[in-house]
Amino acid sequence: MYKLQTVHVQVPTAEHNPNANLPNRENLTTATMASKHLATSIRRFFRKPPAGTTLIHRHSLSTAAAAAIEPLEEDSNGVTMKGVKISGRPLYLDMQATSPVDPRVLDAMLPYYLSRYGNPHSRTHLYGWESENAVESGRAQVAALINASPKEIIFTSGATESNNISTKGVMHFYKDKKRHVITTQTEHKCVLDSCRHLQQEGFDVTYLPVNPDGLVDLEKLRESIRPDTGLISVMMVNNEIGVIQPMEEIGKICKEFNVPLHTDAAQALGKIPIDVDTMNISLMSLSGHKIYGPKGIGALYTRRRPRIRVEPQMNGGGQERGDKERYSSYTFGCWVWCCM
Repeated sequence: MYKLQTVHVQVPTAEHNPNANLPNRENLTTATMASKHLATSIRRFFRKPPAGTTLIHRHSLSTAAAAAIEPLEEDSNGVTMKGVKISGRPLYLDMQATSPVDPRVLDAMLPYYLSRYGNPHSRTHLYGWESENAVESGRAQVAALINASPKEIIFTSGATESNNISTKGVMHFYKDKKRHVITTQTEHKCVLDSCRHLQQEGFDVTYLPVNPDGLVDLEKLRESIRPDTGLISVMMVNNEIGVIQPMEEIGKICKEFNVPLHTDAAQALGKIPIDVDTMNISLMSLSGHKIYGPKGIGALYTRRRPRIRVEPQMNGGGQERGDKERYSSYTFGCWVWCCM
């Protein structure tokens, strides 16, 4: 552990440059060099603290996590990647795309990779029982985050798979009576692609535009509902513009017309309150790597009362009550991605 101390960095000032206060090109160059000098000094300090100084991290790394972090070598020539030359490793500001695994999550997962590695569906020995208990514990944790029952949580490989199961699975199951889907033009690509796939199969899809503020026009949504509408899919929080849709109002409209509501909540989980009952949500897609969990882990909420039925999109071992119909080697680790 390191103890944080003050970093003293020498930056060129007016004392070193008499023309520092003059708004000319030379002064701008000096300011730019000062900014780069400051950034480089801070990076060097955090990579290799001076003797006698210590640094406190918000969460101390486990032995495994600390060993996994490769030291960054100083290179006077910088780093060139994909044709772009960078003077040093930049700060990561793309958390809506993915996030690093929290060290506590890694610590919780490691035993199930090394010593408790049983298949959770092997129910005839201790190793399987241990993994099964971990999975069911995680199922309860995920359910508690959205005010659902553990029996309504299906583990998947991520939000993309959850979105595919929700859109195509529901419409395929009710295809004899329901042939129409409503979604928005600003949905995630996997939802839009799933809807296009349904169109190729003969289903009708209405792509609602959004207002200048990114919100769905509720009156247009109401007017678009038909007797054969089988699903309405609206993303809770947009992954590009960050707009938060009025899910409670949308849910009331869906309940009024008895149409299932699906929402991609990958960007909402852990950031805003979610209550599937208050919002009248029938299906909800979730992702682990958006909230400091491992990649390759997600979940799908499917309401039990009234029950929402989906047709399996893959054939296989029948895990996750047969709704998923595939074996996922990640399932045993799903219980840790919501423990932050």
